[in-house]
Amino acid sequence: MQSLSAANVPAAAGGFPLDSLTPSQGAPFGVYVHVPFCASRCGYCDFNTYTPSELGGRSGTAEWFTAVEQELDLAAKALSHLGEPPPVSTLFVGGGTPSLLGAAGLARVLSAVSRRFPLAGSFEATCEANPESTSPAFFEGIRAAGYTRVSLGMQSAAAHVLAALDRAHTPGRAPQAAAEARAAGFEHVNLDLIYGTPGESEADLASSLAAVAAAPVDHVSAYALTVHAGTALGRAVAKGQLAAPDDDVLAERHDVVDKALRAAGFDWYEVSNWAKGPQARCWHNMGYWQGGDWWGAGPGAHSHVNGVRWWNVKHPARHAALIASGEPPVAGYETLTAQERHTEDVMLGLRLREGLERTVLRSSELDCAERLIAEGLLVDRQGRIALAPSARMLADGLSATLLSA
Repeated sequence: MQSLSAANVPAAAGGFPLDSLTPSQGAPFGVYVHVPFCASRCGYCDFNTYTPSELGGRSGTAEWFTAVEQELDLAAKALSHLGEPPPVSTLFVGGGTPSLLGAAGLARVLSAVSRRFPLAGSFEATCEANPESTSPAFFEGIRAAGYTRVSLGMQSAAAHVLAALDRAHTPGRAPQAAAEARAAGFEHVNLDLIYGTPGESEADLASSLAAVAAAPVDHVSAYALTVHAGTALGRAVAKGQLAAPDDDVLAERHDVVDKALRAAGFDWYEVSNWAKGPQARCWHNMGYWQGGDWWGAGPGAHSHVNGVRWWNVKHPARHAALIASGEPPVAGYETLTAQERHTEDVMLGLRLREGLERTVLRSSELDCAERLIAEGLLVDRQGRIALAPSARMLADGLSATLLSA
């Protein structure tokens, strides 16, 4: 393999400054590994994923493992030019369907990270999984490998809603998988929900929430359905075959979700996330929302180190070919300006329950915040500017209002 440096970055990367990446002082550092493989394509999903038929009937996993390990070599080298690589506080293996790698494959991913980076004392390792590709043995295997958290894609407990989303698992499989994960020793188990699917009734959502409340989980992520152009769902909505989600209905459903989860012992800490106490929060995602550093390895993965953001080429074959030729698999990058970093600090920080330090806001923004507090849209929470509970679905709009002040 050739020497990996800024001198041999491909033209597509536009001079990506590999040799000058310097982790933020004192900030937690995370690693994200993207697994681009899925057994089938869900109709609503626009993630960078590939089915076997889209890869010419091949799984592509052998080449993917090699490329990811070589990219982690690149990461450790790039972040060590001023000394040792930073300790990794969090690892998140997402996709796609990471559970298709099996317990042995996911153990290999964690080992690849730990052999190249020191692990922080409070290290969190999260794996996403689809319920239909898990088993008690799978959970026992990844727990033994060192994973501390598992996130399961439940989406709904209603069979016809799962069918509308092209999900393969049966309605009861996700809660059953959560119980298997807990039995394997996982203290932190998450279920993902999607609300607002065409055809979903209030009773369907209530049934899903009841199933979540009865499951042995300490974290829930619940997202309003987003219709993306280019997906099967997007095409059906564009043709009028399905109705687009109604914003008012989605806001009402968010309130239903929040009330049900609070009654079950959860509390919100980010607009779309609820946990049973601070220790149950997803600390990898907290790193994103708090402007931390992370290296994203794998096809299409995004990274951020101290104000430099970049994204990898999307196709697994192209990603592997660039790495094999000694070149970083970077499709493009940007160095954030002070204004761009400020904008992100406000937009991401306001989505968190704790809100923003007043020092983050400029004088005109603080004046605007005081007006929004008087209107009941924001609150002063222990000296910080935060969303009023009733205004959580307005987070992005309120951020824009502050930033335009």
